Amino acid sequence: MTNRRLLIVDDLPALGEVVSRVAENLGYEVRVTTHANDFKRDFESFDPTMVVLDIVMPDIDGIELIGWLIERDCTARVLVASAFNPNYARMAETLGSAKGLEISVIEKPFRIAELRTALA
Repeated sequence: MTNRRLLIVDDLPALGEVVSRVAENLGYEVRVTTHANDFKRDFESFDPTMVVLDIVMPDIDGIELIGWLIERDCTARVLVASAFNPNYARMAETLGSAKGLEISVIEKPFRIAELRTALA
């Protein structure tokens, strides 16, 4: 296992695959999920150093998932990806940061160079 582990949760499998390929090229070991329950299970067993999460998903709200991470004293960096209202993503960033999470936001659609920078 590498010391760079990325866990992705996004309800669009194609987006997870793109992020995964970029991350693997940066030296990450990657797991991709499309559902919150799978993400929660994998979070516990995989111990990611970084998380990429979609803020709007059908089975859970990204804000709720950030709350779940806070409850677990998450030490991973969190990258919130959103095509939704940017203010909503910023609210997630503010909430997480206030509770000690290292959160940043990337707006969809993003350029590969932007993603590389956010993951580096």
